[in-house]
Amino acid sequence: MEHPIEFFSEDIDFELKNPDQVSEWIATVIEQHGQELSSLTYVFCSDDYLHQINVEYLDHDTLTDIITFNNADEEGIIEGDIFISVDRVRDNSVELGISFDDELHRVIIHGVLHLLGFRDKTEEEEGLMRKQEDSSLSLRKF
Repeated sequence: MEHPIEFFSEDIDFELKNPDQVSEWIATVIEQHGQELSSLTYVFCSDDYLHQINVEYLDHDTLTDIITFNNADEEGIIEGDIFISVDRVRDNSVELGISFDDELHRVIIHGVLHLLGFRDKTEEEEGLMRKQEDSSLSLRKF
């Protein structure tokens, strides 16, 4: 069986460090929320690539660091495609004064948290999302 979590890059030259450990960590977070991992595909790309997806599929003419598409047909199953702009992550890590890897991991798990049902449209939802991100990040073993 192929691995349920796959990492690709589109229009940029990027390779995720420690993909096996990152996959295990993501699977642990999903498990802790009592849901089942079916398949996840991460696509690392440029601002331009992600902006195009944002305009085309979501009708948002803005730059963003992540877009998550939920492909699950049933509750409790995690299946999706997550697009991450490496340009945005890099800029945000500099702006926040944190390492690129820490910001990348936060964004990686942010997409999973959306698939788990967490939202970030209101201030309250955003606060809960941050708590969930921090909690998830504390589970990393790498």
